[in-house]
Amino acid sequence: MKTIAIIPARGGSKRLPGKNSMLLGGIPLVAHSILYAQADSRIDAVYVSTDDTEIKKIAIAYGVQVIDRPQHLAGDLEPTVTALKHVLESLESKPETVVLLQPTNPLRPKDLLQNALEIYEKGRYESLFTVTQSHQKLGKIKEDKFIPFNYEPGQRSQDLEPLYFENGLLYICKSELILNDTIISKEAYPMLIDHPFGSVDIDTLEDFDYAVYLHKKHTL
Repeated sequence: MKTIAIIPARGGSKRLPGKNSMLLGGIPLVAHSILYAQADSRIDAVYVSTDDTEIKKIAIAYGVQVIDRPQHLAGDLEPTVTALKHVLESLESKPETVVLLQPTNPLRPKDLLQNALEIYEKGRYESLFTVTQSHQKLGKIKEDKFIPFNYEPGQRSQDLEPLYFENGLLYICKSELILNDTIISKEAYPMLIDHPFGSVDIDTLEDFDYAVYLHKKHTL
């Protein structure tokens, strides 16, 4: 196998219990990422890493392989890379490239994966991740005072110095990086995404409701 997709979908969620099994447009949240990976012919196999029986049933129903995640790798504080590493260590044959698709980012532009893989391969990058520009006036609060971070008081929003955030839509990296506990390397390519889907990362019911709204708007 040259390229695989891994979807880490644990069952526990304190703020939105059972979110990865919730229906978005009649399809379980985790299945959106499964279908997205299956639509690209360059993905040789799709794996779902989970500790949850319902998610496992969904993944099997959609025709992908399930890697049972042990409980010690399924806690709230466990980093994503450990689930990816566990999948790779469970495989007899190691792939060259891993595409990480998070189930909490179910909405992605149609051609995003294709374009990302082309950039990744042509640039010979060891990792790639997607980012979106922030248009917010950011700052921090210290000793009850607001300290602006990326602007001067009174400055127009359109004149802000460009800042970007990791939107979580997708990640691509060499499997060797994951086996060394890394997803985004120091030389990773930041792929800029200017699309409303870049602001969707489901962690609360409000996030889910926003995803429902965008899904309806962009699929009608």
